Amino acid sequence: MQRAFRYRFYPTPAQESLLRRTLGCVRLVYNRALEARSTAWATESNSISYLQTSAMLTGWKKQGELEFLNEVSSVPLQQCLRHLQTAFSNFFSKRAKYPNFKKKRNGGSAEFSSSGFRWRDRQLFLAKCLEPLPIRWSRQIPEGCIPSSVTVSLSPAGRWHVSLLVDDPTIQRLAPVESCIGVDLGLKSLLITSDGEAIKNPRGFNQHRKRLAKAQKALARKQKGSRNRQKACERVARIHARITDSRRDHLHKLTTRLVKENQLIAVEDLCVKGMLRSRRYSRSMADAAWAELVRQLEYKAGWYGRTLVKLDRLFPSSKTCSACGHGMEAMPEGIRDWDCPSCGAHHDRDINAAKNVLAAGRAVAACGAPVRPNSKHRGRHGQ
Repeated sequence: MQRAFRYRFYPTPAQESLLRRTLGCVRLVYNRALEARSTAWATESNSISYLQTSAMLTGWKKQGELEFLNEVSSVPLQQCLRHLQTAFSNFFSKRAKYPNFKKKRNGGSAEFSSSGFRWRDRQLFLAKCLEPLPIRWSRQIPEGCIPSSVTVSLSPAGRWHVSLLVDDPTIQRLAPVESCIGVDLGLKSLLITSDGEAIKNPRGFNQHRKRLAKAQKALARKQKGSRNRQKACERVARIHARITDSRRDHLHKLTTRLVKENQLIAVEDLCVKGMLRSRRYSRSMADAAWAELVRQLEYKAGWYGRTLVKLDRLFPSSKTCSACGHGMEAMPEGIRDWDCPSCGAHHDRDINAAKNVLAAGRAVAACGAPVRPNSKHRGRHGQ
C-alpha cells in the first residue's frame, strides 16, 4: 500500500539557496511549456505532447539567457512537464479546469524521482546537495522502506516540507466488527451519526478570524512590491497555515476513529462545490471541509478493509421518515424536529437523516445497486 510521509525540515543556507533556485526553474519551465502549448493551439490548432515539450526543454538549456537551468537537477524539470501533461489530460477528460500558470507567491514544489535523490542510512540526499536534508523526524518510516519519489515544497508561510512516498507493508486490514453507522454532515455539528452521536464542529477559522482580519488590513496598507508587503503576506500566510493545521489534525483523528470502530460507513455524496455558492453558509461550509473529511474516510477505509458507501446527492434523507418510509414534500431548513404524519414518530432532523443514510448504505453494500430518490422527492439537499 503506497503511503506518503510528510515532514518539516530546516535547510541550511546553501541548501535553501539551491532549493529556491530549483523551485524557480520548475516554475519557469512549467509556465513556458504551458504558454507554448496554449499558443500552438490558439494560433495553429496544433496539440503539443509531452515529448515535444521535453525537446523544448533541451533547447532552452542551450540558450544563453536560460543557462541557469543547468545549475539545478534536471529531474524536477522533467517531472513538472509530466505534471503539465497530466493537467491537460484531466482537462480534456473534464475532470479539472484549464491549467493555470504557477506564481512565485504560492511557494511551489519540486518532485524528485528515484534518480534525483539518494536514500542512505535513513538519510535523504537530494541531487546536487552534499549534505542530507535536516529533517525533523516526527515519526520514522517503516523499517526497510525506500522512498520511490520525494517532493519538496515551500508554503507561502515560508515553511519547508518534504513528502516521501513509500510502499508501506505495515498497513494491515483490521478485524471485522459488527458496528455500522450512517453519517449526516452539518455545520453546527460537524457530523451526526445514526447512533445519535454529534461531533462538535471546531470552527478553526472563527478562532483566528480577528487576527486574520487585522493582518489582512495591515497588508492592504503596504506598498506593492515593498519588503514590508512581503513580510505582511507571510504573516497572513502563517495564520492561514495554523487554521489549516488545526483543521487537518481534527479531521485525521476523527476519520481514523470512525474507520477503526465501524465496518460500514455510509455518507452522502454532496456537491460541495455547488453548495459553496451560498452567500449565507459558504464560509462555514468551507471551514467544515466536508470534501476533505469524505476523502480521508475513503482512503482509510481502503487501508483497513472497511466499506465506505457514498449515496446519491439527491437522496432525500432529511425528509423521509426512518420508521415507516413516508416522504415529506418539503422540509425547510429551519425545521429541526418534526412528526411523521403517517406513523406519528417524532424525529430529530439530523439523526433521522443519518438513519436513512445508514439504511440506504446497507442496501447499496448488499446488492450493489445505487439508491436513487423517487421523482416526487427530488430536490436540493436538505429541502
